[in-house]
Amino acid sequence: MKTKFSLSIMAILAIALLIPASPVRAEDAKAPAPAPAAGGASGGKEIVIADFDTGDKPNNLGGDFGAWDKDPNDETQGTQMSFEPDDALGDPSGYAIRLDYDVDSPNPAYNGFWMKLNGEDATAYNTLNFYIKGSGNFSKRVKLELKDMTNKPSPYVVSGITDQWQKISVPFEKFRRITDWASMNEFVVVFDDINSNPKSGTILIDQVTMSKE
Repeated sequence: MKTKFSLSIMAILAIALLIPASPVRAEDAKAPAPAPAAGGASGGKEIVIADFDTGDKPNNLGGDFGAWDKDPNDETQGTQMSFEPDDALGDPSGYAIRLDYDVDSPNPAYNGFWMKLNGEDATAYNTLNFYIKGSGNFSKRVKLELKDMTNKPSPYVVSGITDQWQKISVPFEKFRRITDWASMNEFVVVFDDINSNPKSGTILIDQVTMSKE
């Protein structure tokens, strides 16, 4: 009996070795964690033009920027630019741009802020974004201009500015005079004696980007 029992056990083991193991189904396997998207949280769909976080020039594209005046010899109007440690995204080490403007002049007055885009190809994007707020006295309306390499200003008026940071997103289609998005020249903020009320005050700008929405 022992011999027959031993032979039966050996036969069962031999049969078990001949049966292939069941394959692991895809739904039973633990999938690896997905890799983070390239280009940060935006997944490559946004480019930062300027976050001003170094507190110095140039911008993130390597472009220069600064204040401009219609007539530098007219002391009754002008814009002064400075770096303000009030970051729109709450970065304690970051900065924004502070623009102290004055168009309260007996003469026609307009001035503001300019920033070079260094020929940036914007064809992958469709929206201009930035953060803005007023401080103290400030105009609720500000005119923007984008320029391609033809240097023709394409204007857009932003309204509803408050004393709190808010993100402004402007579709490219609003800038109707841009003919070549593949080579962008300049981003401009304009204070003038038509749109600016009060005619002197302070506006802060931060986190200028282009994105694909």
